[in-house]
Amino acid sequence: MKGKYKAIIALALLFILLPLALLLTIANWLPTLAGIWLPQGTRIAMEASPRLSRGAIIIPDLRYLAGDCELANLRNARLSHPSRWRLHLNELTLNPDCISKIPLDDAAPAAPRTLAEWQSMLPNTLVTIDKLNVTPWQQFAGGLRVALTPSQQEVHYSGPLLAIDAKLKGQTLELQKLNISAFEGMDPIELAGTFTLPRVPNGLPEQGRITSALRIPQEPELINVELDWHEDQGALTLRKSRDSEPLVSLPWTISQKIFEINGGQWAWPYQGFPLRGGLALRVDDWQQGLENATFSGRMNVVTQGRAGKGNAVLNIGPGKLSMTNSALPLQITGEAKQDALIFYAVLPGELSGALTDPQLLFRPGALLRSRGRVIDSLDIDEIRWPLAGVRLTQRGVDGRLQAIIRAHENEMGNFVLHLDGKADDFMPDAGLWQWRYWGNGAFTPMSARWDVSGKGEWRDSAIELTSLSTGFDKLQYGSMLMNKPRLALEKPVRWQRAQERASFTGALLLEAGSTTFTGGSALPASTLKFSLDGEDPSSFQFKGDLHAGKIGSVRVMGRWDGERLRGNAWWPKQTLTVFQPLIPPDWKMDLKDGNLYAQIAFSAASGQGFEAGGHGVVKSGSVWLPDNQINGVDFVLPFRFSDSTWHLGTHGPVTLRIGEVKNQVTARNITADLDGWYPWSDKQPLTLSNVSVDVLGGKILMQQLRMPQRDAALLRLQDISSSELVTAVNPKQFTLSGRLTGALPLWLNHPQWIIKDGWLTNPGPMTFRMDKDMADAIVANNMAAGSAINWLRYMEISRSWAKINLDNLGEVSMSASVTGISHVEGKKNTVHLNYTHQENLFTLWRSLRFGDNLQNWLEQHAALPGARCQTPGEACEETQ
Repeated sequence: MKGKYKAIIALALLFILLPLALLLTIANWLPTLAGIWLPQGTRIAMEASPRLSRGAIIIPDLRYLAGDCELANLRNARLSHPSRWRLHLNELTLNPDCISKIPLDDAAPAAPRTLAEWQSMLPNTLVTIDKLNVTPWQQFAGGLRVALTPSQQEVHYSGPLLAIDAKLKGQTLELQKLNISAFEGMDPIELAGTFTLPRVPNGLPEQGRITSALRIPQEPELINVELDWHEDQGALTLRKSRDSEPLVSLPWTISQKIFEINGGQWAWPYQGFPLRGGLALRVDDWQQGLENATFSGRMNVVTQGRAGKGNAVLNIGPGKLSMTNSALPLQITGEAKQDALIFYAVLPGELSGALTDPQLLFRPGALLRSRGRVIDSLDIDEIRWPLAGVRLTQRGVDGRLQAIIRAHENEMGNFVLHLDGKADDFMPDAGLWQWRYWGNGAFTPMSARWDVSGKGEWRDSAIELTSLSTGFDKLQYGSMLMNKPRLALEKPVRWQRAQERASFTGALLLEAGSTTFTGGSALPASTLKFSLDGEDPSSFQFKGDLHAGKIGSVRVMGRWDGERLRGNAWWPKQTLTVFQPLIPPDWKMDLKDGNLYAQIAFSAASGQGFEAGGHGVVKSGSVWLPDNQINGVDFVLPFRFSDSTWHLGTHGPVTLRIGEVKNQVTARNITADLDGWYPWSDKQPLTLSNVSVDVLGGKILMQQLRMPQRDAALLRLQDISSSELVTAVNPKQFTLSGRLTGALPLWLNHPQWIIKDGWLTNPGPMTFRMDKDMADAIVANNMAAGSAINWLRYMEISRSWAKINLDNLGEVSMSASVTGISHVEGKKNTVHLNYTHQENLFTLWRSLRFGDNLQNWLEQHAALPGARCQTPGEACEETQ
């Protein structure tokens, strides 16, 4: 009996412990057991054993592998059956690439089941997956909810970029909603429709209709999308409205072996680059799967520009598309025209690699060319882009990148530029592109040749110009000739584009040889250094300084904000003598003393042009010439320049003060003020005022000269010493003493006159004495005039009046009336002298021989006066 009890206890323990042991070791034996029913070459693996919790089976992890490739990976699965089966997964990751790793089954295929048979096998089940990932489309990850019954199946999928609501009842599939956010910045694509599925679900639906509306940036209205098919044919149509021309029309047919689009048309009518064309596509053996299908087709693009119509053709295949290794030949041939530009293309290539990571390799002979007019004055003779060996992938461009540009500008000249470099998986802000460039050309306006060369690279988010050398052999314009100006890098220019550490830095050096001007003046060799510091080429600050021999330095600083260039320039106080090289030697002008300083603020922008404002100052300037000296020059120039107009005297007038000018006539205390606009207008006049000069013992004054001139500017002469004037002119034939006062109405824009109705008079007594030799010579040559000349040998003038006119050809006419008392051999006689003179003033200034003109006039016009004497010994009044 004792042995029987032991056997019963052992059996009881076996039935209790065996299920517990199986449950605890399920992670070890379940994968092997499941392998009996799994396809050959596949298996499952578990890292943690399942467990029971509140009537549910918890599976922490489970992986399904095809060979070494992980086809599926689930996390935290919970299987329960309260009223119907419920399966809840925290996360499921699927990798479709692993399907190709499953070996083919050599067994004869079973007869296909109908859709109804498959549906009848479905249990009442609710499947919920919090996060479903399908590589390599992780961006479309989302939550999935599937409700299954034999009579109806529902699918609900929700993610940030993809959302689906669909219902299947029998053979009718109702797509309630399909939203795809395919492109950033665009509205989601929304689809809806109804389909009739085939009885045996091994092909496309028998008929159906899908409608949608999408938005494109070029079109404010929604674009209507329709997909209709019935049995083996259908059409995809995109149009703006029901009655408008389709943007896309793709009629298609399908059979057991061939899917074909034939006679497809498309159009892109939007402003900027309107396009249209046709499309034909054929897919052979499409039912054998993507790996075994053969693709071929043709697509053409018709362009329209000022140069006419262009037609380019894309030939496709025959070849295959594959999830592992595609091999699809492509070739673009033809031309495209946009405005006045023409593009020519012969681009053979091949699409290879997996569809998830395609690669386009351009074959030998791939060449893109262009010619035409870019802008009204720039003509592209030819641009060549050799593309053989260049590879395009999702990671970017790889291979040698070259370009050759030949062009000419109608007025500026022709040029040739070369670019050569290598790209390594390059795309903007990713990968590496290293390049070098060189070229040369002509700069016709300045009769110059130029050249350029340099190197640089674009590495990830940093663009760096590592070397630059560009310049001219000369710059010649009018009287200026600049020798060999050249721009180079003093420090590499580097642009870091990454937003979190954006920067733009560099330093440049502009050097030029001496600059000469016709007449002998010269500017010494000059140097401009400036640095750049900012965030990017559209936002940076600059600073620099300019030297030209001893001239300078001029300090410059400012900023560029992408639309406007702003800056300031300072010219610190500097002696005027450094500007001596700018004075032509033939002028025989020496700068002896004085200082200059200036400050300018400037701004430039598109639509605004160049604007500047500031002031320049010259203090205590001194200039010596062979015949005169100019000392004590003070000049202040406040100005503003905008819209091609100078506003002079913005904060007070432009002022000129000169201490003295030493010449035959010494002028002192010269003043002049200038205020207004140049070019001037009625609304914006230019005014010269406060003109004054102390000269010849008196003053010359002008209160105001306004341009445009409506009234004469009155030039006043106050107490001019005639003796100083005669001394300056230095005629040997006569002397004159006394003061002159007058007014000369000055015109600058009169059609005839420069001075009209000017006058001169003497406010006090004057004396006139004729040289004895001159008088004796006149008497000897003209006995008839001798008596009259004797009365003019010495005369005291009590009153004189002269009327002066000067036309714009330089002809001056003077009518003078002189009244005085003549003293001859102890006799006094009253003399009335009327004098008329006409001469070209410009010729007179050149000769400065006024005395000879007077002598000639007296010889020709003097006549013996008639005497009216009452008694002998009395003073007689003589009249002419």
